[in-house]
Amino acid sequence: MRKAIAVLAALAFAGAAPVSAQDADMSFFITSAGPGDGANLDGLAGADQHCEDLAYAAGFGDLRWRAYLSALESNGTMAVNARDRIGSGPWYNFSGDMIARDVTDLHSDDANLTKESILTEKGSIVNGRGDDPNMHDLMTGSNLDGTAYVGDESYTACDNWTSNGAGSTRVGHHDRQGGGENPTSWNSAHNSRGCSQTDLQGSGGNGFFFCFATDGNGAPQQAARTEND
Repeated sequence: MRKAIAVLAALAFAGAAPVSAQDADMSFFITSAGPGDGANLDGLAGADQHCEDLAYAAGFGDLRWRAYLSALESNGTMAVNARDRIGSGPWYNFSGDMIARDVTDLHSDDANLTKESILTEKGSIVNGRGDDPNMHDLMTGSNLDGTAYVGDESYTACDNWTSNGAGSTRVGHHDRQGGGENPTSWNSAHNSRGCSQTDLQGSGGNGFFFCFATDGNGAPQQAARTEND
């Protein structure tokens, strides 16, 4: 009798257990937290490691993760395009919903990128415009097409993700609303107020960014194309 009760209890527990992270087939997420030092991510390598660490903690550590960030040409190093770092797709969020089929689809109006679909590695929705606090500014350093945003001489991409002080970076709106030159853009709405955590929070962000699982075709620092459109 005790054995039968134990078996029934185990089955009931199994039926009530939540879907595991591995069942969701996630290959895209918005970070649930930044490193906490504004746009100082310790460069692209540090940003990639942050994606890896968050994914590992959520049960997706067997995938190769890269941050959706662009970087400027600097000290003889060629510029880096965010779109060239993330593989070829397709990508799925925590819930298993397809975000985009490929890089072209990702940067088109057909991409499934909304506040409700851009989930964290834990499956949570991030605050947007109208929420308190607003955290819809996502760091990208990118143009609408995913190439490196250059701007004017004052634009630094926060010293290519190593500065928490002066300068600025390009941000998108994950909830597809707000102000800026491209208010409904998920990756290139406007420039940030600065690079510190306080500046990012003051203009509607929190130091978050996008992470993608690559398929081996997205070299971490692939040379960027020369156009800036």
